[in-house]
Amino acid sequence: MKASLYSAGIVGTGSYVPDKIITNKDLEKIVETSNDWIVSRTGIRERRIASENQATSNLSTIAALRALDDACMDAKDLDMILVATVTPDMPFPSTACIVQSNIGAVNASASDIEAACSGFLYALNVAQQFIATGFYKNILVIGGECLSRITNYKDRGTCILFGDGAGAAVVSRVEKGYGFLAQYMGADGSNGGSLNVKAGGSRMPASAATLLHDYHYIHMDGSEIFKFAVKIMSFAAEKVICLAGISKDDLDCVVPHQANIRIINSVAKRLGLEEERMYSNLDRYGNLSAASIPVALDEAVKSGRINKDNNVCMVGFGGGLTWASNIIKWSMDNKTDKKAI
Repeated sequence: MKASLYSAGIVGTGSYVPDKIITNKDLEKIVETSNDWIVSRTGIRERRIASENQATSNLSTIAALRALDDACMDAKDLDMILVATVTPDMPFPSTACIVQSNIGAVNASASDIEAACSGFLYALNVAQQFIATGFYKNILVIGGECLSRITNYKDRGTCILFGDGAGAAVVSRVEKGYGFLAQYMGADGSNGGSLNVKAGGSRMPASAATLLHDYHYIHMDGSEIFKFAVKIMSFAAEKVICLAGISKDDLDCVVPHQANIRIINSVAKRLGLEEERMYSNLDRYGNLSAASIPVALDEAVKSGRINKDNNVCMVGFGGGLTWASNIIKWSMDNKTDKKAI
């Protein structure tokens, strides 16, 4: 990472998951599966599902307000809003523009970023650049998803994995020596077919035929994605550690994309890290795509798992195929006296 004018870091976090819970026992009544089978292969026990009147912007708005409260910041202080999602409310306007209106961020530009499960890290890395150069002072980054809207509940290979939620972070200037130490991103578009939603875009517009063939749902080659994920997450973590000029032993907490507990444990083993240093909430929420890392990050901070001066690594992979990682020297003191929204 090139030298910057300002140090950029996260100064507030927030998250929201819907109230409705679908357990593995519930899924046993829908598809041919079992609680033991799901837990042994994924580590997931339950997931949250948005209500009929909730869209991605609704979940993202609540997470945004909580992050702003945590940062002791007013929405009018924001210069930009970035929303990472593969389940926008609609093709346009962007979900970021809807959130901007919802929270009254009248001085902020707004845009969506689509890098699937890597999206939040892509957006964070973009935000860091704007802050570091002095172009902007305060940027709200959100990862929000309503994956239940594109999940085929007749497909036991995918319906057990996904849930809904949103997480947010306020990125701003921080004291020198804190904030983002290094970032890394990559992509391999040649393997995009292993994880995609085929229909609904300009290539295959919605039609009776696309609906008949379930082309509007998530398609995933599970075995290929598993192999790719373990390899690329390990590589992306090692790469950003090297770029930051620190060692693996210097990491206090790793917040990985919450896709599969076997992937998380395999990455920990490859990196030579104790599993305890890998933060996971996968059992309660499943795979939240772009919301996965920010929801986990907010929980890790609020629970005291991440504290000031900690070196925090976030790493993920997603459809595209994409991958990203960063390392932050945490600048926030945990505030236990914050009011909840």
